[in-house]
Amino acid sequence: MDRVFKKIVPIAMLCLAMLSTEAQNILNRSVSLEVNRQELAHVLEILSNKGNFFFSYNSNIIRKDSLVTLSVYSKTVKQVLDLLFREGYEFKESGNYLILRRTPIRTPLVTHQDASEESVYYVSGYVLDDQTGQSIGNASVYEKHQLASTISNSDGYFRLKLKSRYEKAAISVSKQYYVDTTVIIQPRYNQQLAITINPLAISDNTTIIAPYSFAAPDSIVIDVRGPDSTHWLYTYRKTDSNNVEKTAMGQWLLSTWQKVQTINLDKFFTARPYQMSLVPGMSTNGRLNSQVTNNVSLNILGGYSGGVNGVEIGGLFNIDKRDVKIAQAGGLFNMVGGNLTGVQLAAVHNTVLDSVVGVQIGGITNHIHHNLLGVQVGGIYNHVSGSTNGAQISGIGNYNNHDFIGWQLSGKFNVNRRDLRGSQMGGVLNINGRNLKGAQLAGILNVNWKTLHGAQVAGVLNYAKRLKGVQIGLVNIADTSDGYSIGLVNIIFKGYHKLSIYANEVIPFNAAFKTGNTKLYSILLAGVSAGYGNESDSIAKAFTFGYGMGRELSLKNNWGLNAELTSQHIYLGSWDYLNLLSRASFHVHYKVGKYFSVFAGPSFSVYCTNQTENIKGYREHIPSWKDTFTFGDRVTGWFGFNAGINLF
Repeated sequence: MDRVFKKIVPIAMLCLAMLSTEAQNILNRSVSLEVNRQELAHVLEILSNKGNFFFSYNSNIIRKDSLVTLSVYSKTVKQVLDLLFREGYEFKESGNYLILRRTPIRTPLVTHQDASEESVYYVSGYVLDDQTGQSIGNASVYEKHQLASTISNSDGYFRLKLKSRYEKAAISVSKQYYVDTTVIIQPRYNQQLAITINPLAISDNTTIIAPYSFAAPDSIVIDVRGPDSTHWLYTYRKTDSNNVEKTAMGQWLLSTWQKVQTINLDKFFTARPYQMSLVPGMSTNGRLNSQVTNNVSLNILGGYSGGVNGVEIGGLFNIDKRDVKIAQAGGLFNMVGGNLTGVQLAAVHNTVLDSVVGVQIGGITNHIHHNLLGVQVGGIYNHVSGSTNGAQISGIGNYNNHDFIGWQLSGKFNVNRRDLRGSQMGGVLNINGRNLKGAQLAGILNVNWKTLHGAQVAGVLNYAKRLKGVQIGLVNIADTSDGYSIGLVNIIFKGYHKLSIYANEVIPFNAAFKTGNTKLYSILLAGVSAGYGNESDSIAKAFTFGYGMGRELSLKNNWGLNAELTSQHIYLGSWDYLNLLSRASFHVHYKVGKYFSVFAGPSFSVYCTNQTENIKGYREHIPSWKDTFTFGDRVTGWFGFNAGINLF
């Protein structure tokens, strides 16, 4: 029993000591400490362990690498901290946490004041960090109602001119990473102030990713599937009021002062009925015009406004940080950082950094960074980085980066990166990156990289990966086809390919290359006759070449039918004459193997010739027999045959 008692008593005493320590205020807990030339951060860690509590502090407010030599015995935590931090700090308890922070500045707000008899008065002073007392430069100091503003210098000093006719005045201070602060002042008095502002507090629930390369994307798109299998795309875009300043034109035309204001005043925007500017920064709205949305905006040379809800006209240019509604016209260019709803006109160039609902007309180029719902007209080039529902019209080229519903018309080329429902009409080239439901018309080339539901018409070449429509061109190419290709050469990579070697009543040796699909294939043919003529010819020759189209119908048990129309020229010794033979052929084929078949069948021919002389060594009569129909002076017809083999 004594042994058990001896074990229990020390444990109980230890628990009571711990409970007593926990019950004490952290600052009143007794500690003993002896350190020699230890870094301050390490000393605080030792103190935390000795006092059985946690420290919380901003590492920027202390010099953690300072060397400390200290020897104390049975001193309170408060006494030790007073030795470590002589002045300018305060200590707050929260649970078992001891919060170390700088003592807030207690500077009198108004340091000097005298009445002004003038129409204006001046407010000057310093902007200070509430925790450290350090001067804060590049802070925006402004009066919202008068739209007067300035920026503190590197010493935190500012000087702001205000108008005496206003009965009330309040000075606001904004700085990135600080809490906005507003101070009400007595108007019509020249005065000096000391204004302290607090850093933004970051809660425990906030997560910060430090590397700049992992910054959040400008927007995310969420695809939501409906109950009827439809899809809705929702775009969530990061709001950024300094998009304009990031552009090359913004960096060139806008001052550093204006860019600092944008960073500091990202939450402050107001409205005014009108404004007039000579250049950016010289406005009837003062230097805060970039934070003001105006109903009427007139820029003599150029201006920089927060936005427009009405009409804006610029002699050379207009720049707006946010949205523009109704109408905007610039002598050279317009730039809108938000959305445009209405009409935008410029002699040279228009840029909208978000989306457009309406009409955009540029003498040379237009650029929309997101979506277009309306019409874009450019003298040379149009560019939409998002989707379009409407039309793009340009003298040279159009480009759309996502889906397109509507029309692209240009003198040279049209490019759409994704799905298209509508038409592309280009003088030279049309390219669609995915599926097309509609038509492509080009002087030279049409390209559709996915499925085509509709028509391609080109002067030279058409390409579609999968054809479910019609191609009309000199050369038509598709990977697979469920439609029709009409041209001199039709190539379907996974389609119909045959090489036919055959004879008929006109030419004994013929070869034809057939390509396309079974619905419609093209025929390139050539033939030769040698030693086959009338009795007076020792060697009767004839050469032929031509083009045709055909269709194949499969029957059972390897049998099939072909119907073909061909037209060919027969050369009989002179190119001065036209000898045109047109044939309608029907034959039955039988597949002997996968790549071999035989065929035979009847044909009907119509022969038209204007050759009046017989060239020695060449055929005199087409056909050789005289049992023909006469349709005119030099037009005859007859029944004949085709028989041969198919390879492939």
